[in-house]
Amino acid sequence: MSYLVLARKWRPRSFDTLVGQDHVVRALTHALTTQRLHHAWLFTGTRGVGKTTLSRILAKALNCEKGITATPCGVCQACTEIDEGRFVDYLELDAASNRGVEEMTQLLEQAVYSPGAGRFKVYMIDEVHMLTGHAFNAMLKTLEEPPPHVKFILATTDPQKIPVTVLSRCLQFNLKQMPGEAIVGHLENVLAQEQMPFEVPALRLLGQAAAGSMRDALSLTDQAIAYSAGNLTEEAVRGMLGTIDQRHLVRLLDALQAGQAATVLEIADELATRGLSYRAALADLAVMLSRIAIVQRVSQALDQTDPIAADLSRFAASMHPDVVQLFYTVAVHSRNELVLAPDEYAGFVMACLRMLALVPRGAQEPEKLAIPEPVQAPPSEPVESPSATVTTTSAAPKAAPTTAPAAASIITPIATPAAGGARSSVDVVLPEPWAAFSAKLPLTGMAQQLARQSECVSAKGRTILLRVSNKALSEGVHAERLRVVLKEFFGADLQVSFEVGAVQGESAHALDLAEQETRQQNAEASVQVDPFVQALVKDFGAQVVPGSVRPGQSNSI
Repeated sequence: MSYLVLARKWRPRSFDTLVGQDHVVRALTHALTTQRLHHAWLFTGTRGVGKTTLSRILAKALNCEKGITATPCGVCQACTEIDEGRFVDYLELDAASNRGVEEMTQLLEQAVYSPGAGRFKVYMIDEVHMLTGHAFNAMLKTLEEPPPHVKFILATTDPQKIPVTVLSRCLQFNLKQMPGEAIVGHLENVLAQEQMPFEVPALRLLGQAAAGSMRDALSLTDQAIAYSAGNLTEEAVRGMLGTIDQRHLVRLLDALQAGQAATVLEIADELATRGLSYRAALADLAVMLSRIAIVQRVSQALDQTDPIAADLSRFAASMHPDVVQLFYTVAVHSRNELVLAPDEYAGFVMACLRMLALVPRGAQEPEKLAIPEPVQAPPSEPVESPSATVTTTSAAPKAAPTTAPAAASIITPIATPAAGGARSSVDVVLPEPWAAFSAKLPLTGMAQQLARQSECVSAKGRTILLRVSNKALSEGVHAERLRVVLKEFFGADLQVSFEVGAVQGESAHALDLAEQETRQQNAEASVQVDPFVQALVKDFGAQVVPGSVRPGQSNSI
């Protein structure tokens, strides 16, 4: 006897055994129970979700010898012949190969005759969107008012291509993709009845690879049984699918979080040695990062049965949400850029190095980006913070002072080595007022706005206290970027903290606004004394509209 593949052997034969389509089963069973039967149904959905299976179960429910019922017996002549595909009054038509008006006309001509063995003639047209426009037009009248003994079941993976005149004549049911849990549960039941040993993590991999299709999941299971010689282990399934071991991704994320580029290269070489796909690695990394982001917001969403549940919980606690979002964005966009890279290895490595480059030095460590604590000034050098409402601190590790870079020659180092190797404590010395000094810092974007819209409250010891009017400016990666730039310019470790309060005007942004206002007033004054403008005002009663004069533009008439 020839082998019957799992997808055919375990095809559901009743509504009770159908998996993942409860919303469709509920509507059909209620209609069958109350005898409110439509003459045409349209099943839509992606491949392998049960469109053909539903049509066969529905045909059995309509023609079962015990009557129209939502629970066909499955043993009568009509039920067995429909399951075997040889019932004379159930016709499955492939619209991809019978798409012309001639085939449709022939089918409709036969529909007028009474059924030969069953209660209804059931016509199932698969991939109905492949019919030509003339074929659709030929079936419209019969589809709207068929003989009482005729039922139509249409199935398609692309309902957008079906004319609205056909859609309006059918009851439409959208079949959903199978959730991963439903696929794993069905595979467990099938393999248990097949007496086949398996590991649940291996079934999860098969369910993920099936991408919502139960038929694909069963086909992959057949392949996995052959590949593993009847022992479905996680390692065997990973080898068959060529998927990335989650442990590699955990190591990779640990290396990215710690800023260890050498370890990233080692992992990339390991993936190449195993012949694994870098595109799949980026996709799996994006999935892991999305799960971490979900756990950070909804901690109870973590599945404790997941093998890497402990690692996901650890990353959710140790990684700043901004860094998770940044890594996720790079991973997603880098997949599309792999086709532009010289090879996938270079594209994958550059994607990982981009993650390291976009995060400021030290921002990978969670304590530097965690919810800030109030500043604790050193006892010997107290920092007065007038009317502070919100304060954040930099938790960067202490480092020995170094010589200031040449590019920062405008800034004086804050400390020099003392005799005996001890480091002296010297107040931070700004070479000019903060408003002018902050405008010269090599910053861009939000970090630049933070520097320009802040004012220096105090600079004592190794602490700089800045005041901002907007709390959002003092939080995030851009605040860490400002700290890093100040440390690099001064050539030594220091603390940069923020308080939220009213800025008194001593900021680069406020000075720019004041300068713009002065230029505006001067421009309007020059227009007012212009002889021609005065003549227009005198002779015609003209007025100069306030704010209409633009400084720096020609105001001559």
